[in-house]
Amino acid sequence: MYPAELVKPMREDLASAGFEELHTAEAVEKAVNAEGTTLVVVNSVCGCAAANARPAAKFSLTNGKKPDHIVTVFAGVDFDAVDKARSLMVPFPPSSPSMALFKNGELVHMIERHHIEGRPAEVIADNLMAAYDEFC
Repeated sequence: MYPAELVKPMREDLASAGFEELHTAEAVEKAVNAEGTTLVVVNSVCGCAAANARPAAKFSLTNGKKPDHIVTVFAGVDFDAVDKARSLMVPFPPSSPSMALFKNGELVHMIERHHIEGRPAEVIADNLMAAYDEFC
């Protein structure tokens, strides 16, 4: 488990952009099954989360269409919440960071770590915005 003082600024990065932090499996279940669309960001301490994933997730919200709900769980900290989120992302293997778009509880779009590493945040955000245009 990562120390709270280490992850605090990484949590706040998304929370300050309006992402709801989820800490329990029950909260994840409720968010994903909410009516409409829900973006789930699996946040992490790695460099690609800081340089690519979090900036992309925030920038994607400048799109005309966006998810009804935006939530985040933190890998290595919110174990139950992350495990539940990952179980809902099957058949994709667990990875962090990652992002999943759900519509009425159904997984409709997935961005895995290998789609994040080495790609500019703008490219990742464009991928998300195309998904928003299709599903939101």
